[in-house]
Amino acid sequence: MGEDKKIVFCKSGGCSAKLGAGLLRHVLEKLPKKTEPNLLVGFDGSDDAAVYKLTEDMAIVQTLDFFPPMVKDPYIFGQIAAANSVSDIYAMGGEVRTALNIVCFPEKMDLNILGEILRGGADKIQEAGGVLAGGHSIADEGIKYGLSVTGVIHPEHIIRNNTCEPGDVLILTKPLGVGIVTAADRVNAASEGAMKKSVRSMTTLNKYAAEVLKSLKVHACTDITGFGLLGHLMEMLAERCSATLFMNGIPYIGEAWTYAADFLITGAGQKNRNFVGDRVSFENIPFPMEEILFDPQTSGGLLAAVAPEDATKALIAIQRLGMQCGRIGVVTEWQNKSIIVKK
Repeated sequence: MGEDKKIVFCKSGGCSAKLGAGLLRHVLEKLPKKTEPNLLVGFDGSDDAAVYKLTEDMAIVQTLDFFPPMVKDPYIFGQIAAANSVSDIYAMGGEVRTALNIVCFPEKMDLNILGEILRGGADKIQEAGGVLAGGHSIADEGIKYGLSVTGVIHPEHIIRNNTCEPGDVLILTKPLGVGIVTAADRVNAASEGAMKKSVRSMTTLNKYAAEVLKSLKVHACTDITGFGLLGHLMEMLAERCSATLFMNGIPYIGEAWTYAADFLITGAGQKNRNFVGDRVSFENIPFPMEEILFDPQTSGGLLAAVAPEDATKALIAIQRLGMQCGRIGVVTEWQNKSIIVKK
């Protein structure tokens, strides 16, 4: 038992564990880009998932995600990891079909913990309408869990992450700040209420918001994860457009502001600041809000660029889902800065 106690379940996890965007780009740009006409979406565009056309009216959407725990409850961690793994399917406009578990687990740890993680993941995949079809596990020094997910989509109905247009309204379907809150929780500084809000957000499938968006004119969509709102919005703008964000419209967990003001922030958030900060103009924005915008999210919401005539309808419908959301800004013609944040 003495050796078992050295294995800590929750040290640092979720999408905060991602490699930094700058480092990742440096590696990926060296990989060969093979031309394949049926590969409709690959890694060259920094999109959320790969899309491969099978027939004229059927394509598969493939993605995978896994990470260390960011909460102390194994069952909840399993739910969060699964909700995060299927999120890319919804961001592309697809429907979940199958999933495979990816497991790294210490052999000396109680296997009942692994059972709870897998039960949480299985419950979320079932809620997503998918089938858990197997997986792969290895012995490791720490815990990591996620899933490889396959979905389906019509080839003509794919929603890319980088096809927004000037005039589009930016709608965010979940609150920001879960990275800051879970970081505070790891040093026992987060309130029970803040953690409950964070867990509710992270365990909520983006399926429901995606169903709302399918009936509207959406030019681009992505999910907010490890690169934070600003990093993922930068990918959406693709150096073709700029965006203006309005602080008062941005949804966030209130306690995250307090924790950021006390410098309970994440290393991954600082990586995000270093990578995109010079392309963002903050106009009298307080430091805590800057940190919330750079904060890495785990199982974050969808960020949709919606045609202005559908924006109000989209926001009202998403608000009815009961999750804190917001009309956070607009896409504009290219300016000197990619993103301007105003009060």
